[in-house]
Amino acid sequence: MNCTVCGNALIYDRAVFHCSCGAFMHAYCWDEHVLHAHQPSFEIGNVNLDGEFKARESGREEQISRVQVSGEQRSGQKKAPLLE
Repeated sequence: MNCTVCGNALIYDRAVFHCSCGAFMHAYCWDEHVLHAHQPSFEIGNVNLDGEFKARESGREEQISRVQVSGEQRSGQKKAPLLE
């Protein structure tokens, strides 16, 4: 059996991760699998001395804007804004 991320053999009696999507991989390939296959939302920021998290960037906003832009490009038309 081979790792679904790197393609190398899963060695007998070593740690192997089994994802809920059915993929088997090495422990050191887990991060790459989760980031590429499942694309979770994330935020990049800092923690101050009081333990408060201050976001600098959000992966969620970036991902949403990319999806909206690619959807508009595929349709070829601009959608009229909704009026309330």
